[in-house]
Amino acid sequence: MPVTFVPEQKQFSKEKFQKVNLFDTERMFCDIYCFEPGQEQKAHSHAENDKIYYVLEGNGDFTVGDETVKGVPGTAVLCPPGVDHGVLNSGGERLVVLVFMAPHP
Repeated sequence: MPVTFVPEQKQFSKEKFQKVNLFDTERMFCDIYCFEPGQEQKAHSHAENDKIYYVLEGNGDFTVGDETVKGVPGTAVLCPPGVDHGVLNSGGERLVVLVFMAPHP
């Protein structure tokens, strides 16, 4: 049975936010995204994929379409197919986000 201890998987870089893959199947993937303060994932979209962001640590701004919400630990954000979405670590601490996408791109 595949198992991972998420806190041990965190990786950060001063240059850009880090994507760390936790699980990857033909149907979906699950990552953590690790942001230093001020780092962002620029707005983009996926034509056929749902994405879910779930805040584990820190806080940031999550934009989906023309709406932005302040995400804190426990916040889940759904990004439907074809809608621009992005993340900005607008806080003063590191931001760690659990990310699911299906179907796998």
